[in-house]
Amino acid sequence: MTKIKFCGLARACDIEAVNVLKPDYIGFVFAGKSRRYVTPGTAGALKRLLDPCIQAVGVFVNAPVESVAWMLKEGIIDIAQLHGSEDETYIRQLRQLTNRPLIKAFRADSGKDIDMANDCSADYVLLDSGSGGTGTAFDWSLLKKINRPYFLAGGLDPGNAGQVVSGFHPYAVDVSSGIETAGRKDRRKMEEFMSAVRSNRRYK
Repeated sequence: MTKIKFCGLARACDIEAVNVLKPDYIGFVFAGKSRRYVTPGTAGALKRLLDPCIQAVGVFVNAPVESVAWMLKEGIIDIAQLHGSEDETYIRQLRQLTNRPLIKAFRADSGKDIDMANDCSADYVLLDSGSGGTGTAFDWSLLKKINRPYFLAGGLDPGNAGQVVSGFHPYAVDVSSGIETAGRKDRRKMEEFMSAVRSNRRYK
């Protein structure tokens, strides 16, 4: 069944909301240029408030391998999501330091991008539009070429999440701006997104 990830959480009230709603994953953004950026210290404090059944994903953009591994080892995050130009050499170096799961994000602009995602050695891939976090969708017809479990991001919101899940059956849907109002996470939209996905989940 399709899993749910709420990304870009930054406040204690965000954690309180997800502890009630129970998405499968939440995301902390460690990319300094993002308006959703949190420090490792803030993320660690929020992680301590998080229901243990929800996995915390750290989103990185070309961060030093040692920094990513340290946050995984310290338990600040459970999974690392690589959202920059990290290549197979980077992934191999990271795997030498940690055995925690890795997600590699790909900008899905063409069939070639999907081919690269199919060949990636990360545990999961994430398909997004642009540099991520823009709230815009890519050409979802490209999803016909993906042949492995993937996180789908970009342009998702409570209004289209159900259609996406029933039409493409991604491993997980990843949403950030689609559950925000004025740049802040909106609990009502979070609830509506959860409801849309759960009512259309594909059970196996």
